Amino acid sequence: MKSYKDILLLDFYGNLLTDNMRETLDMYLNDDLSLSEIADMEGISRQGVHDKVKRAMNQLHGYEDKLGLAQRFIEQKEAVKSAITLLDNKKYDEARDVLESLSQAIEE
Repeated sequence: MKSYKDILLLDFYGNLLTDNMRETLDMYLNDDLSLSEIADMEGISRQGVHDKVKRAMNQLHGYEDKLGLAQRFIEQKEAVKSAITLLDNKKYDEARDVLESLSQAIEE
């Protein structure tokens, strides 16, 4: 199943894949092509595309397990949204605390 996090993983770590794996995964995740459509384009079986997508996703998840860049990005994005909500509600001190915490996390 395709997810927002899978697309982020491709964005963050896609250049670490082979060109062929990255292009196949890009067609699957970003272009929303089916395995059969990709198989027709690449001249391989649907099962071959499935295996390639699975191997590529396993590699991306392995990079994320070691580096955690996508998860950190998601957490920082949520902190920004939280600060904006606090500012909209005129909770300036709380928004400042969230932003200071975010600033410290970025500096680490």
